[in-house]
Amino acid sequence: MQPDPGPRAQYDLSGTRAALILAVIQGRSGAQHDVEALGSLCQSLGFKTTVRMDPTAQAFQEELAQFQEQLDTHRGPVSCALVALMAHGGQQGWLVGADGQEVQPEALVLELSRCRALQGHPKIFLLQACRGGHRDAGLGPTALSWFWRWLWAPPTVPSHADVLQVYADVQGSSSGGPAPGSSNHADILTVYAAAEGCVAYRDGKGSDFIQTLVEVLQADSGRDILELMTEPWPGAAHWTSGRASQWGVLGNGQEWSWQVNRRVCELDTLGPDSDKLRKTCLEIRSSLQRQLCLRA
Repeated sequence: MQPDPGPRAQYDLSGTRAALILAVIQGRSGAQHDVEALGSLCQSLGFKTTVRMDPTAQAFQEELAQFQEQLDTHRGPVSCALVALMAHGGQQGWLVGADGQEVQPEALVLELSRCRALQGHPKIFLLQACRGGHRDAGLGPTALSWFWRWLWAPPTVPSHADVLQVYADVQGSSSGGPAPGSSNHADILTVYAAAEGCVAYRDGKGSDFIQTLVEVLQADSGRDILELMTEPWPGAAHWTSGRASQWGVLGNGQEWSWQVNRRVCELDTLGPDSDKLRKTCLEIRSSLQRQLCLRA
């Protein structure tokens, strides 16, 4: 048994939590459901949430700059920020505003990372957008053993293009690294709905990424967010959703459920441009230095 890391291994979230949701919903079927689900989740987790619909490319920048200014001038301590950016994506992976102009998402991430009030505190970025035009048919039936293929039959959902290989890049650690506040690149978790160069999908009920993320965090927000993003865990209740109903029993009789990235990767999707099945996956980048548990 590993020793309990203790409270110092976790970020202190006793201060103000703030969330900013910027979403282009024009021409993006189901996007409104993502906004509603994520907004409800943020409020249930104690985030003071600001939602802006159909921002232009310039408004993406202006809203984020205003959000940062509000945090820097906040009277009390700020312990965590969550920013969700949802839009169509250009061929180079830039966000397309409601005006058809593009803005680089990494520039928005860097801008908030300079926020003085958030130095040493976690910053979460969720990006639901295409990052290119590559559509991946997956690895085929041989990619999974007969047991896993028998155990799960993920739903096939007709979708719109908004990733497609099984790709997860988790960097950083809950221990070590630079001291809090010593780097603009520290304490950041960025989750893309698509691997670089790939298409992200959604349907009339929302996107695979946002809807699955909300379901998992609603089920257990008391665990470290990176574990919830990438690992199966014992003791999970069996729940059924429009996205997936995936559960099993370990050898010791404990139930478990795949977490966000694995559940998304297991889905089969019908793209809008053909009748061939496509695969989706997430790209996860982390420079978090501690465990991040979002329970309110």
